[in-house]
Parts: sequence; structure tokens; C-alpha cells
Amino acid sequence: MDSNSRFLLKAFRKYYRANTPILPDRFTRREFGFMFFDRSYVQRHMSFASPEELRRFMVGQVPSHSYYSTSYYRKPDAPTMDEKDWMGAELIFDLDADHLKGAENMTYAEMLRQIRSEMINLVDSFLLGDLGFSEDQVHITFSGGRGYHAHVRTPDVMGLGTHERRELVDYITGTGLNMDWVFPINRVPTSQVVTRSGVRTNVAKDRQIPPADAGGWRLRMRNGLMDVVNDICDSDVKSVKLEYPSIKGSASQTILKAQEELRRNRGILFQKNTMAVLSPHTQALLVKIMSDDVAYRLSGEVDEPVTADIKRLIRLPGSVHGKSGLRVTPITRQELTDFDPLQMAVPEEYSDDPVKITMRRDATLEMKGESFTLKGETEVPEFAAVFLIGRKMADIGFASEATVQKKLF
Repeated sequence: MDSNSRFLLKAFRKYYRANTPILPDRFTRREFGFMFFDRSYVQRHMSFASPEELRRFMVGQVPSHSYYSTSYYRKPDAPTMDEKDWMGAELIFDLDADHLKGAENMTYAEMLRQIRSEMINLVDSFLLGDLGFSEDQVHITFSGGRGYHAHVRTPDVMGLGTHERRELVDYITGTGLNMDWVFPINRVPTSQVVTRSGVRTNVAKDRQIPPADAGGWRLRMRNGLMDVVNDICDSDVKSVKLEYPSIKGSASQTILKAQEELRRNRGILFQKNTMAVLSPHTQALLVKIMSDDVAYRLSGEVDEPVTADIKRLIRLPGSVHGKSGLRVTPITRQELTDFDPLQMAVPEEYSDDPVKITMRRDATLEMKGESFTLKGETEVPEFAAVFLIGRKMADIGFASEATVQKKLF
């Protein structure tokens, strides 16, 4: 075990001597798993009969990462999954910064702000909104690392299999969303033409707009269409193309014509819930924008493998995360709005005592109400040292001291 790991282990032991992780409901039916500072494997297939037994384990073994199963088992400590005898599983939604575009150029705080925004959208629009769960049924947790989890434990979701859980993911992400279902085509006879072979009826094919009392994705797309119409009416052609990349190749005249039609008719569109007053080209332009540019913006982010997995291990609330030292923290929906992990998930057991560290790269950090500009060899409070070393942004001690020690031994 290197000096960084020894430093973190000491800080974690201090935390676990004062805190027992928050046990999930029916914890004796859960499998537990752990990783350690001095071992390279995951120790799992464990169960605990009491909170005191878990507390003794945490203080004695000091895991770097702690997990519990989202599933309930008759024999959670059985050595194989088949022997455990699955009884059901929570419905889990996991959002992590690893999916963020450009995450490598973001600070930790920037990543967490964006993930928090996505979790708010997931909870409000889909879990509490479309799916109809109540706030007391949706349990939100900061993961301690780079994301958030939402747990649903209602009896009617416990028995859902992998296929049903994937369908929920597809709904939230808008996968396979059919524009002909959202904006159905209404076929109306307009005229008849006599030909040699008989009478031909001309039919207008106009898109319908979901009504204001629609629900779910149809209401979401109606509201999105309102924004698109307003954008096209109130912006120039260049701005419209920048906002909606799918129409970048469209001729400017096509967009100018759409602007003219929409400015003249935008009030009628949503009063009568039809695009019939627009030309076929403008209708097609709107549907393309909604399909290619808007639908994904209105969708929720979900880590599909986590939600679909009915035998998943997930972070144990009340434990600390080995790559940040932050607490895996349960929070309410109201608390999520302004939750700042670097202020609110820092264990009180980490002291303000100065610790010598050597930065691997220059950085700035705002933590527990203090601001740090960090370069080379420096001193920071213990709570900041735990975070920086866990994130592999710094090493314990001064580089010059480490060189001396290496020569001595």
C-alpha cells in the first residue's frame, strides 16, 4: 500500500469510527460488496445480520468503496447468483459524468452541476411526471463521485424484469419515438379529377398537433413545437440554422418562406391543433426539426445497463467514495435543487489541520466555503487533501521529502 492509500485509509477509518452507513430497507435480504485500499479484488456475496455487525466490519476492514445489491434475495450471501434465489429488485436510475460530452475539459464542480440538472429533469419530468411516482417513492442519492442515483422501491416495480426496465429506459430517452404518432397525418379529400381511367380524389395530408390536454411525450413535443415556432418567427435565418443543425443544408428561401407562413399563422396552429394552414414544405421542415433536433433535448438521461440490471450492486448510502472521500449522501428532491457536494457531502470527521501535498497539476478548488489556488508543493486542510488525493490530483507530502525518503530506503 502506497503513502496515498495509507493517508486515505486513515481518514476513512476516522469517519467509520463515528458513522455507520445507512442501511437499506430489508438489509438482511441484500448482498453487500466492497473494495479495499490494500486488495485488488472485489469482496462480495456478503450479508449482515445487524447494523452493529456492519459497523464492526467497516471500522476493521476500512473499505475504499462500499456497495449493496438493488435486489432482494432469500440467501444473499450464497456464493453464486442462482443460489441466492432472487425475490425482486429496486428500480434504479443512474446518472454519471462519464457520459458528458467534453467532461475531460470540465472541473469537478462543473460536471456535478450539469449532472444535477439532468437528474432534476429526470425526476421532475419523468419519474414524478409521466410515470406518476410520488416524492416519497423516489429516493435520490449523491453517489459520492460524479453523479446521482434515483431509487424507486414501490411493490409494483420490484418484480419487473430486464425487458420491462429497458422499455422504461426507451420511454425516458425517447428511443424509437414515432413522429407519425406524435404528429399524425390527417387525410382530407380536397377535390376530384376526372381521368380516362375514372375519377381520382386528391387528398391533403396535413400534420396534426397534440392537444393541450395531451400527456407524456405528446404534450412534451407540443410544447417543444411552440418554442420552435417562436424561434423561427423571432430569429434570422442564420440563427435558426445554428439552433437547429438538421436544417443547415436547407435553402435560405425555404426558411424565409416558413418564417412568413408561421408569423402569419402561429396563433391558429395551437388553437386548432393542426398544421393544415401551412404548406407541405413548412410542415416537413417543422417535423424534421422536432425529430432530429428537439426530441433528444426533451429526453431524459439514463444509464441503460444500470436500470436494466436486476442484480446490480450500487453505492451504499452513508459510506464514503474511495475516489473523492465524499459521503454517499441521501437527499430530498427539494435539497437536490441547490445540492453542492463540495460543500454538503464533505464528512465533518475530516479536520481543518494542514496537510502537505504535491499537486500533479495546477488547479483551483472551492470546498467547505474556502477557495484554494493550488500549485506544486503546498498545504491544504485535511478535508481538501482527502479529496485531491482521492481524485489523483495530488500526492501526500512534498516531492522533495518523498525523494529523500526514497534514497534512505
